[in-house]
Amino acid sequence: MAKRYNDFNTYLWKQFGGRVRKITIDAGFSCPNRDGTLSADGCIYCDANGSGTGAAGMGRSITDQIQQAKPRLTARYKAEKFIAYFQAFTNTYAHCHILRERYDEALADSDIVGLAIGTRPDCVDEEKLELVEQYASTHSVWIEYGLQSMHNRTLKRINRGHTFKDFLHAVRMTQGRNILTCAHVILGLPGESKQDVLDTAAALTDLGIHGIKIHSQYILKDTPLARLYRAGGCTLLDQNTYVNWVVAFLEHLSPDIIIQRLTGDPSPSALLAPAWALNKQQTLSLIQKALEEKNTRQGNLCNHD
Repeated sequence: MAKRYNDFNTYLWKQFGGRVRKITIDAGFSCPNRDGTLSADGCIYCDANGSGTGAAGMGRSITDQIQQAKPRLTARYKAEKFIAYFQAFTNTYAHCHILRERYDEALADSDIVGLAIGTRPDCVDEEKLELVEQYASTHSVWIEYGLQSMHNRTLKRINRGHTFKDFLHAVRMTQGRNILTCAHVILGLPGESKQDVLDTAAALTDLGIHGIKIHSQYILKDTPLARLYRAGGCTLLDQNTYVNWVVAFLEHLSPDIIIQRLTGDPSPSALLAPAWALNKQQTLSLIQKALEEKNTRQGNLCNHD
């Protein structure tokens, strides 16, 4: 069934002529929002693994992580090639010689055709972007900037430690280079309305980014958000409301933007709530069904010229 949005898998197939999957890598980086530079608490939804696997803390090298993931992804998805996705914490938060060593280790594997770097918008500069751009002559290169919301009041509430202006500056520094940009957003953040979400969609459309990841707001155990939730300080979207918000977000987003993700994918052992966040395939099916029933698609209400 044809997707009613510009999905990432189709994009990868067109680019590489086969199935390509991301291998998530924990490279042992830290984060200025955890090491005391900005804060010691981190974002309110982030746990001790920083959205990663914890592999670096278990002593597993980047090479080991790749070699262990390849057969699993090949068996499950029939993947032929892979993108090295530096996911955990902030993957430009080190001196350039350290970044180069770790990126080089990942790209030494001949089956790796792409590099994706998850980072914060306040943790890039010209020198680091010049380093990342060097890999684009041989690989598909993405930088994934965590934004979550365009609203500074929300960014302050969730203890992001940066502003929307910081995000704009990072994207503009990246533009004009041979680097693809992806933004991460979360729908259902504490205090945000549906209109707030649509404002973020409009802002990203006008910015000219290449891709986006849409995450559901779920709560992991042992996080500041978990404590807030248990104290009754925040509510979560139910599955149907989340689906409705995603459809509206897609309608207001440029049809040219590649959708890398439509919902979160929490670890069952770490999840506190909501339970429906574990039903990823069901949520994706509901989103597709809602788009069809409404006879709409990505960009249908986009005002971008």
